[in-house]
Amino acid sequence: MGGLTAYGAYIPYHRLKRSEIAGALGGRAGKGTRAVASYDEDTTSMAVEAARIALRGATASLERLYFATALPAYADKTNATAVHAALDLGESALAVDMSGAVRSGVGALLAASESPVAAMAVLSDIRIGLPGGGDESAGGDAAAAFVFGGDAEPVADVLGFAAATQEFLDRWRVPTERVSRSWEERFGEHAYGPLADAAFADACKQAGLTPEQIDHLVVAGVHPRAARAFAKSSGVRPDAVVADRSDVIGNTGTAHAGVLLADVLDRAEPGRVIAVAVLADGASVLLLRTTDALAARRAAVPVQDQIDAGNDGLPYATFLSWRGFLDREPPRRPDPDAPAAPPSFRMEDWKFAFVGSRCDACGAKHMPPNRVCVKCGEIDRMTRERLADVPATIATYTIDRLAYTPSPPLVMAVVDFDGGGRFRCQLTDVDPDSVAIGDRLEMTFRKFVTAGGIHNYFWKARPARDAAAASSG
Repeated sequence: MGGLTAYGAYIPYHRLKRSEIAGALGGRAGKGTRAVASYDEDTTSMAVEAARIALRGATASLERLYFATALPAYADKTNATAVHAALDLGESALAVDMSGAVRSGVGALLAASESPVAAMAVLSDIRIGLPGGGDESAGGDAAAAFVFGGDAEPVADVLGFAAATQEFLDRWRVPTERVSRSWEERFGEHAYGPLADAAFADACKQAGLTPEQIDHLVVAGVHPRAARAFAKSSGVRPDAVVADRSDVIGNTGTAHAGVLLADVLDRAEPGRVIAVAVLADGASVLLLRTTDALAARRAAVPVQDQIDAGNDGLPYATFLSWRGFLDREPPRRPDPDAPAAPPSFRMEDWKFAFVGSRCDACGAKHMPPNRVCVKCGEIDRMTRERLADVPATIATYTIDRLAYTPSPPLVMAVVDFDGGGRFRCQLTDVDPDSVAIGDRLEMTFRKFVTAGGIHNYFWKARPARDAAAASSG
């Protein structure tokens, strides 16, 4: 197996207080919050964000991309190709989906770790439940990405992997339904227990380790009660069991094991053994040992920083409208047109990878890319320049309460990129009342709208999360 060379996780900005649900629908008020993907986010856009964070610490050129989610944006179309395009990967790089179930994330991690070339596994999920139900309250939205192989020294070596599989009905959703259903909790705990014990014992045997030698145990899955039971019975020291963070972000399904692993890597010391156990349609256990390279190549945006930066003021009614359980009166404007395939294909570099052009004669930057320089008039003397990771500053802005948007009002800004270049774009994850000229921004890949069954992806700007981006300028 190849070593883990880079990683990153993405936690959406918005949080829903569980007490908001009880306040609206009655019943017992839950504690804490859950992470909520914004109206302009889906599992594909969150996958891009996690992958961008991971790739800031990667030196290898990716040749394979495995995308796992239980809630793909498209069926009968590869979602990983949009992630591939947004990351500006080479045409020869393979991009495939592993979707439909939480256990797909295990398949993506295993495929990437066993790849003979540099590969990335991206795990992303949005967890949906009926209003007032347990899945709505306990679920969460997030993504995580892991790079294996390449020329860089690993931040963690893979010590072993084991799985135990058995067919039983614990959680399911037929394609025509929006939400999942689950069997009685005691049955799930009974079914998962022996499988988790067998997979964990097998993985430890492969690595020549005992449970007492595990420094960090991550346990994730679709059945929280079974996960807690295994953590207690595993034989691992109680202080080595990693908190599942469900009190602040919820259970993020396919992404959860990856988010917790990223959180551990953000703070683990070199030489520490990490066990990642996933209980979903069986049990799977991955063992890793951190290296001396980890301290210098941790994720640019740690999980804890993203948790701390979250906004827990999301109203429950807004959450319901974002999830499609509450129809909101749209602006009295024509509905947006669906994007057409041919122009999207011709402008792939610009639309997905946010690549502009720089004039070789005078240095002027053009967004979208031009053949003719608007400053000096030179023709076809352009160099492609990717601006997705370049910080920017608000030059001016406007708040539009009439424009079409699923979550009004619309905030538009003219932004100046560090090093040159000006662009007019939408802002997201912002409080319209607190936007100000001079605010520092970073670009983020989002879903503008879905029209005619087609998702229109492009780039918006949001307040800078990266400390380096926020302070420079």
